[in-house]
Amino acid sequence: MPNHLINEKSPYLLQHAHNPVDWYPWGETALKKAKEEEKPIFLSIGYATCHWCHVMAHESFEAPEVAAFLNRHFVPIKVDREERPDLDAVYMAACQALTGHGGWPLSVFLTPEGKPFYAGTYFPKEGRFGMTGFLDLLAKIAELWENQRGKIFEAGEQTTSLLEKMSENTTGVDTLSEETLRQAYDQLRQTYDASHGGFGAAPKFPTPHHLTFLLRWYERAKSPEALTMAEETLMAMRRGGIFDHVGFGFHRYSVDTQWHVPHFEKMLYDQAMLMMAYAEAFQVTRNPRYAATVREIFDYLQRVMTHPEGGFYSGEDADSEGKEGLFYLWTPRQVKEILGRETGELICRYFDITEEGNFEGGRSIPRILVSFRQLCQQEGLKVKEWEKILGDSRRRLLAVREKRVHPLKDDKILTSWNGLMIAALALAAKALGEIVLLDAAKNAETFIRKTLWTGESLYHRYRDGDVAIEGFLEDNAFLAWGLLELYEASLEVEYLERAVALHQKMMSEFWDTEKGGFFFTRSGASSVLTRRKDLYDGAIPSANSVVLSNLVRLGHITGGLEYHRTAQEMINYFATKVSSFPMGYTHFLNGLSHALGPSREIVIVGKRDNPALSDAIGKIHAAFTPRDVLVFYDPDDEAAARLCPYLSSYPHPKGDFDIYVCENGTCRSPVPDIESLDHILGTDGSGVESIPR
Repeated sequence: MPNHLINEKSPYLLQHAHNPVDWYPWGETALKKAKEEEKPIFLSIGYATCHWCHVMAHESFEAPEVAAFLNRHFVPIKVDREERPDLDAVYMAACQALTGHGGWPLSVFLTPEGKPFYAGTYFPKEGRFGMTGFLDLLAKIAELWENQRGKIFEAGEQTTSLLEKMSENTTGVDTLSEETLRQAYDQLRQTYDASHGGFGAAPKFPTPHHLTFLLRWYERAKSPEALTMAEETLMAMRRGGIFDHVGFGFHRYSVDTQWHVPHFEKMLYDQAMLMMAYAEAFQVTRNPRYAATVREIFDYLQRVMTHPEGGFYSGEDADSEGKEGLFYLWTPRQVKEILGRETGELICRYFDITEEGNFEGGRSIPRILVSFRQLCQQEGLKVKEWEKILGDSRRRLLAVREKRVHPLKDDKILTSWNGLMIAALALAAKALGEIVLLDAAKNAETFIRKTLWTGESLYHRYRDGDVAIEGFLEDNAFLAWGLLELYEASLEVEYLERAVALHQKMMSEFWDTEKGGFFFTRSGASSVLTRRKDLYDGAIPSANSVVLSNLVRLGHITGGLEYHRTAQEMINYFATKVSSFPMGYTHFLNGLSHALGPSREIVIVGKRDNPALSDAIGKIHAAFTPRDVLVFYDPDDEAAARLCPYLSSYPHPKGDFDIYVCENGTCRSPVPDIESLDHILGTDGSGVESIPR
């Protein structure tokens, strides 16, 4: 018999709808039951593509004896962390406070009032290797609840008080400066893995905002080492097993330092953030390998992750047929059966597919150990010849792989992650000058606007025609980021209008008018224990970090001083936290870098239907100028003049169009020619030497 999850839309909750555990979704029904029956709550938080969530489910939640004990002594509640990031953030903070670590599955025991008193992550059904067994843990907590309930309530109060203190911002540093950027760079340099790229030890995460920060530091400080760290990491990831060399797209992270063995799930947000990093690296270096990687990610998105009407799905599981990564593994025999002996051996050498295997069970994860040009030299092949062999072989391998049992696809559509992808596609469209990327960004924005925006409220999740959960700060902030990138990529004022409207909504619903900073949950919304202001830039940037960048851009685009004032208030409010560990807030520092300047507004005045203007816009888009904004003004466009009042002072162009470059409140005379524009943008042939393919 199904439990109370059967009518939910979350793929993760539906995975557990037929567990013998009498799961409830988070809500008034479950909380009321806990209070009326005077039972503690067992809260289990995970997501559909989480490998260890599956392991705990198979071991414990499908076991009748575990279910019977849980159902008798607890009120079991399941939460999809991707649907309810507000709940996940609060209870993950509780777990970290109680244990010093966190992760998923997240297992938290609560009082009937929702206050956490014990927490952990994965528990095996029976104890092993020093790990507490889940059955033993349930029995111990049930005994404490029966005989020492007062201690449990006291622990819940203490944890809640600690969470409230953690959510308060400490003071001490008044503001931030360029020195903060330098400190972040120094910390990244100290943790950089010069042998394999990336930062720190295993497991190794891509953390794309570290890379975009390094590109900005290179542009600001002219530090060759910053560019080298970014490039070596991008190249190592693209060559490693963390990249899917047959079907494209990036896996979640690497379990080793060499980017060899990935955790095989694929998440939309990783594709978005990495697309941005590779696109910006292409702008800096013009290395075609980075542009090719952007196209490869887009190929994966189009083929696997795109809803027919334009939105993007959330992710793919690591497991298929009950085994992690099986879908992605190869043996030499399989490759040769598809490609023939001669070509198969060549492809196996290139992708390190060996008889003994470079992974478990004699199977291999495709990865590249020899460079593109080195292989051509070794095999006596011309580059174009090898490109054709490689492309044809990959397509044939993919066609066969598509017949395998696929990992589960989490097909819910989240506004927040779609906002990231819209931003990534629009930025990539500028960098590569490819309209297909811009069209995909526009289609996704249209999907979100038509399905998840009511005209008054933005919602968080869509699946199978069902829209649910009013949007959080990250939904509004990430979508506003996408709209700003869309505006600068298309120069269509409607996107700027929507970004401004979203920001006004965020100010009224999420801004802390007493202290500053943005809450994750809106005012008046039901909240769990405390309203948090998250700032740490983890797998994805924090919403507050993205809001800072949005504010600075809006201020420069519209000329609105209120945006700059709010940005400065945010910088001051979070100064102590950021200065304590700048490396943990690299996307916030990207916004700070723009705020510190020097910054420029490039204003184009004229009509769009002009081939010469398209060439000029293409040059502006292709350049890596992260502290510039691009504004377009047609003197007949009332909307642009309303949003950016200063534009009305610009004269009609004497010719087809004029381009003004404004810096520190001062505008130069119109740019006289394209050569001068190249010099201003730094695209006059004085580029950088990039790492070869």
